[in-house]
Amino acid sequence: MATPRIAIIGGGPAGLIAAEHLSAGGHSVDLYEKMPTPGRKFLMAGRGGLNLTHSEPLPAFLGRYREASDWLGPVIARFDPAGLRAWCEGLDQPTFVGSSGRVFPEAMKASPLLRAWRARLEAQGVVFHLRHDWTGWTADGALAFETPDGQVTAAADATLLALGGASWPRLGSDGGWAEGLRGKGVELVPFSASNCGVEITWSEITRDRFAGTPLKTIALSLGEERIEGELVLARYGLEGGAVYALSGPIRTALENGPLTLTLDLRPHLDADALAAKLAKAKKGQSLSNTLRKAGLSPQAISVLRDAVPDLPRDPQGLAALIKAVPLTVTAQRGLDRAISSAGGIARTAVDEHFMLSALPGVFAAGEMLDWDAPTGGYLLQASFATGLAAARGIEDWLTAAAR
Repeated sequence: MATPRIAIIGGGPAGLIAAEHLSAGGHSVDLYEKMPTPGRKFLMAGRGGLNLTHSEPLPAFLGRYREASDWLGPVIARFDPAGLRAWCEGLDQPTFVGSSGRVFPEAMKASPLLRAWRARLEAQGVVFHLRHDWTGWTADGALAFETPDGQVTAAADATLLALGGASWPRLGSDGGWAEGLRGKGVELVPFSASNCGVEITWSEITRDRFAGTPLKTIALSLGEERIEGELVLARYGLEGGAVYALSGPIRTALENGPLTLTLDLRPHLDADALAAKLAKAKKGQSLSNTLRKAGLSPQAISVLRDAVPDLPRDPQGLAALIKAVPLTVTAQRGLDRAISSAGGIARTAVDEHFMLSALPGVFAAGEMLDWDAPTGGYLLQASFATGLAAARGIEDWLTAAAR
């Protein structure tokens, strides 16, 4: 009996890990990528050190996926952060845990890992078809691609779609696949920006003098949810890990109009201790000097003044304000500026093996699926884990079909 041929469309982490698993199991795998090389977005992530995953305990880790944690949890538990680190070790790319708990390769970049990975895939017989832009299916069910040499078609016994979400279009993830799948009856959730900045109106001083500077060791809150970390001031508002971690709740809250974030500029000092510091100000000392001696940076002072121009002078009132600076957010930045996207293929559109219910034999993985996660290693971990889960689903489906 002929070996089943599997087509994987998309050369990001989900597609590549699926290709590795399936080819290692003896399957014939063709991987199609519309860019000149695979892993473009993966390489871009490596510019900041390639944060692969996170070392926090698994229950807390899985909670980062919010509403999707119920179905992503078992998938990630089967290929968890320890498994991802062991996989890297197997490619001679050891990892380490940074001071923030994030996990990085010791090389602190993606290119050595990607080179070793591609070499393994080629050694296992994976055939790469680059500059192949998938356009859907022909009338007889073949996969159709636009290439520099014109349209080509390919037959496959099973297909995995791993085309990414709708952020970073210049790296290949543009969400252009959505309309074609919708036309085939696949249920989709509209794309929205995630891990993106928020828009806040700053004074001219803050915009011109402090754009690009960090707010270190802060805590940002929306309602009862509080995130400690760092922010970066932008001319239009705020960027950085703390605001990215609140992308989902911010997106939901903005449906009802502008919202208020609360910024704690001294999260590791309680209000009474901070008030005591402020009370030590010498007579005649300027308020700016008083705030600096209480541990606030010039940019933090500028943000504080923007939020409340008429600052209280009494230590208790000023301390309370420093611990809860109100920031009015009017909007999130768009998909073209987002690190990742929410939305895509609805969870209800795929079965437990990640096969599309409307298209038997077609599977989906990675950021094509409707899940959301902050930066910090959670995006890559889920992409790897769903890619592997879909590959196992393909194996099970092919086995059942052969009976």
